[in-house]
Amino acid sequence: MKKAHLKLRTLASAIAEDEIWLTKNLRSLVEIESPSDNPAGVNRANDFVAELAKALGARAKIHKQKHFGHVLELRFGPSRSKQKPLLLLGHLDTVWPMGTLKTMPWREADGRFWGPGVLDMKAGVMMALTALRCLQESDALIRPVILLLNSDEEVGSTVSRPITERLAGESAAVFVLEPAQGLAYKTARKGVGEYRLHVTGVASHSGVDFDRGHSAIREIARLVETVSGFTDPTRKRTVNCGVIGGGTRSNVIAAEAFAEVDVRIAKASDGARVDRLFRSLKVTDKACRLTVEGGINRPPMERTPGTVALFKQAKRLAAELGFTLDEASTGGGSDGNFTSALGVPTLDGMGAVGDGAHAAHESIVIEHLTPRTALLAAMVATT
Repeated sequence: MKKAHLKLRTLASAIAEDEIWLTKNLRSLVEIESPSDNPAGVNRANDFVAELAKALGARAKIHKQKHFGHVLELRFGPSRSKQKPLLLLGHLDTVWPMGTLKTMPWREADGRFWGPGVLDMKAGVMMALTALRCLQESDALIRPVILLLNSDEEVGSTVSRPITERLAGESAAVFVLEPAQGLAYKTARKGVGEYRLHVTGVASHSGVDFDRGHSAIREIARLVETVSGFTDPTRKRTVNCGVIGGGTRSNVIAAEAFAEVDVRIAKASDGARVDRLFRSLKVTDKACRLTVEGGINRPPMERTPGTVALFKQAKRLAAELGFTLDEASTGGGSDGNFTSALGVPTLDGMGAVGDGAHAAHESIVIEHLTPRTALLAAMVATT
């Protein structure tokens, strides 16, 4: 046990010596703006990371895309091995539009690094590269590792999902580089669904021909009440109508109205049940018509035995590194939802510690960078 403890401490010291390299390249990566809807920006981030990885001996493969940035696949470690690879999973797209750096520049203050995408999740990407760099330098990278960086995670992962699922199916385990939940790793995430309700009514003048009209707005209001009732705390299911719209003027009975609904589920078995509820919706006014679009687009990441085993391993290693690690669940989704649903042990939240993902105060806590990167490296070395 003392020998293992010494090796981990040595690894942590090596990571600490690389913190300048990590910080320098993290700043460069944050200053490459890469919103999901700007393929050129995402590809510039891809090129930057690929060059860093190639200098570490990685073998790069570009999965080219037309409407999004390319998906970057980087392979480290032995090219021929009987061991299944580990999949480190992240993304380079952010929610921040081009030009955000003018109002949210990279800066260091109050023990934090600040900037668009620094927490979600460019720090996680650089943590992974730093961990792999240190393992290679110490000849401790004895199994294949795939670092997959997607280009459309923030907008649903429509093009990257098949690639993620294929590589996860080849892998022994998946480590997701999303931010931590507070100080905790994530062992469960809710599944995500999006539905759009559209009602067509009959327009008429609200003063002259009121009785001839059939209000789509009135019907959508009834439907919003109905779907809100689909929330079920006992199943940890939430249903939220976040956007509604319709009508043209106050003196016109509305011919069109719509509602956009967010659904979160904790169990995969609840997905079909929720879908049946939405597909069974009906309008009260028979002169109106309803169409329902959408569905569950991210299955839940459930707390499986394989994920629990990974967390117990991480908790033990964290203790040897000198800090306490807890687990948490969250209502948000990640690409780890896809890999977990395939039955591949998946541990999430292995990136940076910080606050403000998708918010103007997005930042990471500097003091956690070295120990969390060391833990990531230890997990790669011992899994």
